[in-house]
Amino acid sequence: MARKKNSDIVKLREKKTANGNVALFLDWFVDGVRNKEYLKLYFNPKARTPIEKENNNRTLDLAKKMRLERETQLIYSTYDKVAPTKTKITFFDFAEKYREKYTKKDIKMIKGAIQRFKDFLTDQRPRLNQKSLKISQIDKVMMIDFVSYLESRSTGEGAHGYYQRFKKILKRAVDEDIIHKMPTEGIRCKTVEGLRKDILTNEEIIQLAKTPCQNSELKRAFLFCCSTGLRFVDVKALQYKDIDFSSNRMTIDQKKTGKTATIDLNTTALKMIATPQRPDDYVFELPTSNGTNKTLQAWVKRAGIDKHITWHCARHSFAVNLLTSDARPDIKTVSSTLGHSSLKHTEKYTRVIDELKKKAVNALPNYEL
Repeated sequence: MARKKNSDIVKLREKKTANGNVALFLDWFVDGVRNKEYLKLYFNPKARTPIEKENNNRTLDLAKKMRLERETQLIYSTYDKVAPTKTKITFFDFAEKYREKYTKKDIKMIKGAIQRFKDFLTDQRPRLNQKSLKISQIDKVMMIDFVSYLESRSTGEGAHGYYQRFKKILKRAVDEDIIHKMPTEGIRCKTVEGLRKDILTNEEIIQLAKTPCQNSELKRAFLFCCSTGLRFVDVKALQYKDIDFSSNRMTIDQKKTGKTATIDLNTTALKMIATPQRPDDYVFELPTSNGTNKTLQAWVKRAGIDKHITWHCARHSFAVNLLTSDARPDIKTVSSTLGHSSLKHTEKYTRVIDELKKKAVNALPNYEL
């Protein structure tokens, strides 16, 4: 392999691997710090046949192009400019690739953030061609309008949550030198205190229990969540081996947080569970989240409850009803029962209770003297 000139900012290096091949990587210094980038390209130093030699030549040509591209990017970044090869990257192509590689548990929020931005552009920038929108075209003014759009259409923590995920995508673009500065700098999205879900009172849950539901399995599972605070993903994955019938407790590894939670099962929760089956059998056979919510809302309407209820409302209702019960457990106990990672997640329920108290006081009649 031809040696690179000493004047090259980015060097193309070789490293022998255990199987006798040579791995190619890039090597450069920025502010005295050494950087390495392995190209996942391999050179066969023992090539003998014409095909093997041709493969080596193609690998080296590709490595040289990648070296030159990286060097060009570094030179442009020195002058706070984007390399010409990166100015052509469109936002939604970049965002979709980011989403495909995303492995964390808030993937739905990432998808939602991308969709909210599409909706915003359709509503606020109808003449803009979304397919050709470059990341560099996303400026501060656009972000101010986007935040206003989110705040006007999402309540509670929704707007803030989508904005935070959207910034993750832009941060990756900064890391990859596609843009040099976050267009969201200095722009905040308000977090509305309290919950963004309706709460079912104990009386309403009793009314639901008395009302027929077209899916009896769904009915049992939802009432089970109202009695335990389980999320949909956790109740759907619940197996008989997770339940200790001798102590009336269940222990689960929460899908969202990865944290283990041990929950006591009250009489109502135990009634919702069928006769113990094989350890690996699921306790409830449930359809998808969207399917359950449609059936759930029809059931709530049939019960005469005028609220927008989704499955997650069961968890919120459990927490609020627990805090307002005669037992009056402290916030740490409720936090432990819900499997929260910190008390700040539980404190939102205490604010809901304060709001309910305020509404009750304001609902008193105006007494005339």
